[in-house]
Amino acid sequence: MATSQPINRGLRGDLARNQVYEVLREQIVSLRLLPGERVSDAAIATSLGVSRTPVREAVLQLEDEGLLRVVPQLGTFVARISVAAVHDAQFVREALETAALARAMGNVTEHDADRLTANIAEQRRAEAAGDNERFYRLDQEFHRLIMELSGHPRAWRITQRIRADMDRVRRLSLPEPAVLSHLIDQHEVIAVGLIDGDREKSEAMLRDHVRLVAVTLPRLMARYPDYFEESSGPDAP
Repeated sequence: MATSQPINRGLRGDLARNQVYEVLREQIVSLRLLPGERVSDAAIATSLGVSRTPVREAVLQLEDEGLLRVVPQLGTFVARISVAAVHDAQFVREALETAALARAMGNVTEHDADRLTANIAEQRRAEAAGDNERFYRLDQEFHRLIMELSGHPRAWRITQRIRADMDRVRRLSLPEPAVLSHLIDQHEVIAVGLIDGDREKSEAMLRDHVRLVAVTLPRLMARYPDYFEESSGPDAP
């Protein structure tokens, strides 16, 4: 299983649990822990330099979020990607981000425009370098910036907590040919429309952009059938 540098050994209680939770969640969403992979409380505790108590608490929290599955007599496994959860996240994200875009129209200063264009330029550089991880972080920042410009930055945290399975699908798609270039082109249209005050153009592209995950999903399910579940089934890893 994936490992990490030890977290702050001085942390106890909720602080230790929260750090373990964040590390494990990131490893799951980034696919360093793959769907269906077995995880060990003891191995996690050793790799992170903490006791097993915060690990067990973090595992229960991640199980509640649908990212881990604890199977009696078998162990703890990374949950497979729920197709229903992907569609739910796409629905919520589209609703919130298009509303944010509408609120942001007319609020974009010259400084904000520079931030948007600089972000897209960095995305192009990440693509040229073949750095999918850097592109992913810049993509997150681009969409977070739109939320910030809407005047509702905390709405970003809402989308973050419900989009884990959607983000796992997005991570799977990034290595595919021309995917990054297409996503960046879409970002550019969204940004230009936002800067120019062209709501119709920007919103139409944002909807296409967010819905792209549903377009790529069948292809990825065919390529990685063991990573997905189409509905909640019996307790199985």
